[in-house]
Amino acid sequence: MSDDEEPQLSASTFAALQEFYNEEKERQDKLQRILESTRDAQELPQFQEDWQLSQFWYDDETADRLAQEVLTAAGPEGKIALVSCPTLFTRIKKGNPNVTLFEYDERFAAYGTNFCFFDYKNPLKIPIEMASAFDLVVADPPFLSEECLTKTAVTIRYLAKEKILLCTGAVMSELAQRLLQLRVLDYIPGHKNNLGNEFRCFANFQCGL
Repeated sequence: MSDDEEPQLSASTFAALQEFYNEEKERQDKLQRILESTRDAQELPQFQEDWQLSQFWYDDETADRLAQEVLTAAGPEGKIALVSCPTLFTRIKKGNPNVTLFEYDERFAAYGTNFCFFDYKNPLKIPIEMASAFDLVVADPPFLSEECLTKTAVTIRYLAKEKILLCTGAVMSELAQRLLQLRVLDYIPGHKNNLGNEFRCFANFQCGL
């Protein structure tokens, strides 16, 4: 190829690129439709858990307690990141509007600019301006696996200034300590649908839990 010739994409590469752009446009169009359908709502919409996405909502007592601790730890002006724990969003936003939900489930795009699409399999696919931007990061990885927690930990470290609160299975205790230097707390979170696995909370700061 001479210096004057422009490089050409192969047919297979061009097709793969076009498929990517089409999927991204479809996702953006879907988010826009959700936003438009909920823009006039007086209250933030509530959603049912989707077990296929490994969603298990906290019970009301747990959600209230965790939200209270998060608001206290972050302070009235602190920026809060919620990673895969949408149950806390509406409660926290009432006390602090500086909260962003990082979530794979695109129904939560109804939360507008407080929502950021997040896939734990791509832990750093997050806007650069959000790096080290949050006074407190709360995370509840969707799966009890070493892979899921390890990749979610990358996201947590990317977002957090310092304070981290993690809710996950007790079987993840050693990994949580090794990856994020978190200690297990006394408080035991509960879920609306009883789960077979024991869950615990972990943190790297002093709190009432």
